[in-house]
Amino acid sequence: MQAGSLCYFIYMKYEPLNKNLFIQNRKRFAAEMKPNSIAIFNSNDMMPRNGDAFYPFRQNSELFYLSGIDQEESVLVLFPDCVKEGHKEVLFVMETNEYIARWEGHKYTQEEAAETSGVEKVYWLSDMDKVLNEMILLADNVYLNMNENDRYHSEVMTRDYRFAKWMRERYPVHNYLRSQQIIKRIAVIKSDLEVAVLRKCCAITEAAFRRVLEFTKPGVWEYEVEAEITHEFLRRRATGHGYTPIIASGASACVLHYIDNNQQCKPGDVMLMDFGAEYANYTADLSRSIPISGTYTDRQRAVYNAVLHVKKEATNMLRPGTNLEAYHKEVGKVMEHELIKLGLLDKHEVAKQDPDAPLYKKYFMHGTSHHLGLDVHDIMERYADFQVGMVFTCEPGIYIPDEDLGIRIEDDILITENGPVNLMENIPVEVEEIEELMNAGAMV
Repeated sequence: MQAGSLCYFIYMKYEPLNKNLFIQNRKRFAAEMKPNSIAIFNSNDMMPRNGDAFYPFRQNSELFYLSGIDQEESVLVLFPDCVKEGHKEVLFVMETNEYIARWEGHKYTQEEAAETSGVEKVYWLSDMDKVLNEMILLADNVYLNMNENDRYHSEVMTRDYRFAKWMRERYPVHNYLRSQQIIKRIAVIKSDLEVAVLRKCCAITEAAFRRVLEFTKPGVWEYEVEAEITHEFLRRRATGHGYTPIIASGASACVLHYIDNNQQCKPGDVMLMDFGAEYANYTADLSRSIPISGTYTDRQRAVYNAVLHVKKEATNMLRPGTNLEAYHKEVGKVMEHELIKLGLLDKHEVAKQDPDAPLYKKYFMHGTSHHLGLDVHDIMERYADFQVGMVFTCEPGIYIPDEDLGIRIEDDILITENGPVNLMENIPVEVEEIEELMNAGAMV
């Protein structure tokens, strides 16, 4: 690392990741490309907030995955078969000046961008039109990156969309291909370097949860709990939350995406929390449901243990060879059994139910697992079989609006050759653990 690059790394909240991660990722992507093809990846836009203000910048996941560059106005170009010497990988970054440095702070130098990414050829963005034009004219196929999350819908025109439109207008006779078809195949398999970052996310999330166990008592407000989590995240160098946290006490726990976090925590209620630390753009995803008064009622304990049993069974199913569709059906059968034991479903009605509309969905209406990585709902091929190296959440829940009770328990699971590995195994989850930690202060 050159002396100048240290300034930039101090500027980032998180410690720099090993550039070999990004070098490996680019090799994996290039190996899947068709001959004589070029792939282009853009950074995210700076998103306007209001007036002259912008939301905090968050890098495009695919650009970060392939380069580690965490700055706006950046472009990565991959051309494995490029005949021009030194141009198999090219990075373009914005050229800074005294004005930008004064108002916005440090930006990458070319040397720092090369050190961060492992890409040797780094140009200023102002050179991109000339350099990229020559490279594109040497290529037969062009891979473009668009958001292909099958649940994504937005009317906002992204930088990727604008760039794709511009490319087709300027180079109409090239053959265009979809980068995310490759990304979906390779990014779901996490390398050891990525798993190490995810473990860091989980460790920070654990610290925040333990802090909440000490803090929570009747009378505190949900937003105060959120503040305790945020405090612990930032003091441990996380960027912040990987997604908007859910801090839902009492009846609010039955609202799946409750994010108001503005109610006072009442004695005897359970508080459902769903949050995860984002570190180096990777994120954890944790759910826990804790008794505000420090002790579960008999009913709360029964529902909690039912959910925990389903989670343990579901975790054991996260093995190579199955797929999400089959997996969710099997988890549903386990949940049915628990709901019958709790008196929420009748076994005779279950026996006669429409298999396409299972009765358990009344109390457990969401999926059990999703991929996790740079995005909380990470890029994936929905119908692909599970493979070693995939990381999934495991998050069953039971929601009973008539009882103002919602319980969800969630951990992050790595699929290995030797069975599922819980990346959150050190985070308290058993009823007795949670009660003991919440009442530790009162025992002194």
